[in-house]
Amino acid sequence: MAQQLLVFMLPEDERAFVHMLEPYALEAFPRRIPEGYKSPKVCLKNFERLPEEALYLAFSQAAPLQVDKIKRGPDKGKLRINEIFSPVIFWERCIQETPGELLCGQLWAQLEVRPETGRRLAAPDAFRSLYLEVESRIKKSFRKGHPKGYWVGKEAAMAHKAGRLKLLASRLKPSLVGLARLH
Repeated sequence: MAQQLLVFMLPEDERAFVHMLEPYALEAFPRRIPEGYKSPKVCLKNFERLPEEALYLAFSQAAPLQVDKIKRGPDKGKLRINEIFSPVIFWERCIQETPGELLCGQLWAQLEVRPETGRRLAAPDAFRSLYLEVESRIKKSFRKGHPKGYWVGKEAAMAHKAGRLKLLASRLKPSLVGLARLH
């Protein structure tokens, strides 16, 4: 099973997250990669160039990316990253569909050997330690959500606490998420 973090981030939280990632020299790739795409480094300077809804944060220093060409469908001819075999963190960004409502985003990476995915080797140690460090930093700097398993960025937590923002778990089953009580 993939490592997954369910997160709520407003644009200010995303900027802080990208700033946190700067030392790792990650590259950003969209889900579908057009021919001749030049991947920007993940840093505040390139924040506006990052794909809007979902992207791969690639750590190509750990291992080469496995990229496949799409053979059918509307994206025929474009490239896609095989996230099972590549050292990438998938970042599905939070979406504000209506004012005052924020739809949950996620971060996930495949680190383990999983027979059902065809992965026979674990992720490279450098990538594993990078993901676990990012996960640890999020868990230290974000607020815990309620129910358990959600993490809320500082700005999103302040807006939620002030009553300006509802946190929605998913588009299909729009249950509300709150902040865990501090002890």
